[in-house]
Amino acid sequence: MAFRDEWGQVVASLIRVTGDWDLAEECSQDAFAIALERWPRDGIPTRPGAWLTTTARNRAIDRLRRDAVGAAKLREVAAMADDAVQEASPDDETVPDDRLRLMFTCCHPALALEARVALTLRTLAGLSTAEIARAFLVNEQTMQKRIGRAKQKIKNAAIPYRVPPAQLLPERTPAVLAVLYLLFNEGYTATAGADLVRRNLSAEAIRLGRVLAHLMPDEPEVSGLLALMLLHDARSVSRQHDDGRLIPLEEQDRSRWDTAKIADGIEVLENALRRREPGPYQIQAAIAACHATAQNTTDTDWPQIAGLYGQLARYLPSPVVRLNQAVAIGLAEGPEAGLLLVEELIAAGTLSEYHLLSATRADLLRRAGRLDEAATAYREALTHATTDAERAFLQRRIEETAP
Repeated sequence: MAFRDEWGQVVASLIRVTGDWDLAEECSQDAFAIALERWPRDGIPTRPGAWLTTTARNRAIDRLRRDAVGAAKLREVAAMADDAVQEASPDDETVPDDRLRLMFTCCHPALALEARVALTLRTLAGLSTAEIARAFLVNEQTMQKRIGRAKQKIKNAAIPYRVPPAQLLPERTPAVLAVLYLLFNEGYTATAGADLVRRNLSAEAIRLGRVLAHLMPDEPEVSGLLALMLLHDARSVSRQHDDGRLIPLEEQDRSRWDTAKIADGIEVLENALRRREPGPYQIQAAIAACHATAQNTTDTDWPQIAGLYGQLARYLPSPVVRLNQAVAIGLAEGPEAGLLLVEELIAAGTLSEYHLLSATRADLLRRAGRLDEAATAYREALTHATTDAERAFLQRRIEETAP
């Protein structure tokens, strides 16, 4: 709990003073390791965040003392308040939430959008480089290099680590939205591990989305993202059995869906759409609304969903969007129509390590009655699946389709 609640603030406090991202992360990790050793014995301090920041600060001081080039920074670090709380500047007050304020601070426009998002997820959300790499569909080494280059650019250009004034918030908003989107996605469907769902991450993303929507009520894409997260989250409780087994959409008990949250999401989406400034988050929310309001899979308006994915591809011309469109077309026009698009994606090779490509092909083959081919495709998907729940689901499908 302390890690989730305090990590971003501790790291940010050190970055603000030292200007060294690597030093801040390393000393923060040391502080949390010390806490794991001492707190069970001595008890949790009254102010865990202040304790962690002070401990991390002391580690930074020790490191800088041993490093001659750190002498100039040493006085600044030592000057930090003992309680690790800094006075807020006027600019800090433009963003009312600590975590959101840190995200706007990290998302500096001098960095490429992808670099901003990756660095913020790593530094503030505490996601591992491997998790971020999977979210961007690249390997871990590539993502490590991107994050490293972003840190180096900040250091070389002496980019200040501070909250932008209110008039500059819009230029950073797309990156902040991307951070919240990927944070929610990692919570809604984890990219690896034993747990399919990490509710703390998705809940935090929704909380921050509400704060941002209140802060920027005239930004339709902010509302679009909030609506998208609400509509997806409303269905989360029905996605797994009690034993952790994955439940596909067509088999979910829709009576368990959170109707209040669905209504909330639709209201937020409708308010955004009234501004007639469409964007990718609003379109994705509209797709989620089609699913959330359908009585069952057969009743779902698949032609509309396929059309919405076509619109989404204009904003996000990614193979993942095309793959989702293939699913919708397969259910709207028949599995063979969807398979044509999937085969194009396979030929392109851009999703060769993405297990959902093979899984989608397998599902369409199953629906077309081509069971032997489906079983082979499910086996291929199984080799790339990264969560226990997905692996178990694919194994079940193999058993259902194999001769």
